[in-house]
Amino acid sequence: MADYLKQAGLADRGLVIGYDTRFASEDFAAAVAEVIAGNGIKVYLGIRTTPTPVISFGVLAQQAGGAVIITASHNPAIWNGFKYKDEHGSSAPDEVTAQIEEYIARNLRNGKVSRLPLPEASAQGLVADIDLTPVYLKQIAKLVDLEKLRRAAFKVVVDSMYGAGAGYLKMILEGGVIELTEINGERNPLFPGIQPEPIAVNLAGLSATVKKQKANIGLATDGDADRMGIVDEKGMFLTQLQVFALLALYMLEVRGQHGPIVKTITSTGMVYRLGEIFDVPVYETGVGFKYVAPMMRAEDALIGGEESGGYGFRGHVSERDGILACLFFLDLMMKTGKTPSELLDYLYGKVGPHYYRRADVRFPDEERQNIMARIRENPPQFIEGVKVARMDTADGFRFILADNTWMLIRFSGTEPVLRVYVESDSPVRVARLLVFGQALAGVK
Repeated sequence: MADYLKQAGLADRGLVIGYDTRFASEDFAAAVAEVIAGNGIKVYLGIRTTPTPVISFGVLAQQAGGAVIITASHNPAIWNGFKYKDEHGSSAPDEVTAQIEEYIARNLRNGKVSRLPLPEASAQGLVADIDLTPVYLKQIAKLVDLEKLRRAAFKVVVDSMYGAGAGYLKMILEGGVIELTEINGERNPLFPGIQPEPIAVNLAGLSATVKKQKANIGLATDGDADRMGIVDEKGMFLTQLQVFALLALYMLEVRGQHGPIVKTITSTGMVYRLGEIFDVPVYETGVGFKYVAPMMRAEDALIGGEESGGYGFRGHVSERDGILACLFFLDLMMKTGKTPSELLDYLYGKVGPHYYRRADVRFPDEERQNIMARIRENPPQFIEGVKVARMDTADGFRFILADNTWMLIRFSGTEPVLRVYVESDSPVRVARLLVFGQALAGVK
């Protein structure tokens, strides 16, 4: 990392370092700080566990050369990870990570690591403790009318999933009439009973609490709080695609803003219809916010989103922010006077009903080429009697039908899992097409 910063001309700007709530994350962060400082580069080291979006915005606030965050985000408890954010506070593009990997290989070969112990680094002014929360809260207050939001008579349940976002929504919204209950808000690196990914299967506790308390909404943030999930007032999970379309509608109609929408290939087709209604362009990228963020900057996009529940917004850092997305959704409820389920009905009244599911199937890694060959050699011309209008292979195999239903079959980038994605006009049809997709790939 230090070698990369030097050759990219970013070393003089320093590096922000943060960490999440996982086991020993603060110790790994300290080790990173010692190595970066040992290479003569200034370090801004977080003083406590900090959400990834707070650190991402901190890159802009400090005008730093980037950030390292010790986090495994939404992954299981046995994982930890090393995230790099570039000088824009965004996920690093492939060409940057490729350069860093090259330096990893070189340094492994020569076996030499420069490292300056923290007390010495601090004494030399190479490491400075930093609390990025105040500057982040100041930024949030520019984007959301928090005074009005605090006066909304909502009962809200927040599931922080034992992650770095714990306490943030409570801190931002306290002092008004909102009743806010937080669950799983303590630090527990085992994430007992859950995986810290805000999807339906992991949010049973949130759903039960919403129903028990008769709350207006349940909000969840993942392990590092750059992604979010929503449970409606009935305890039903809203899919990430529904939430993305609702946030886009909020920006375009409720806030009256105008600008492009950026989506990944696995995200909802509903935004294309919204683009037509509000006369804004929609741009599509590969899977991952590392592709969404540059497109957002290039096109001055209003909103960018991906299937995993990560959303970024114009006027903020071009990166996912689960905390801000939660606040925007509450603001949408307040300004429309609608519950989450009513908002979904309102959205469907504009774009038609859209339902979505994803199936993840583990497979022996040696089967990968066979799976690809089966799909490549037998692409369907019709699916359930509906013509396949277009097929693309930019990232896996995507089939777009004449009625705008779509199915994508692609491999996970991190584990031996085949993912089948479907969005269509009824839950029953989605279930059938998921089975069809797995049969086409020869997995179950």
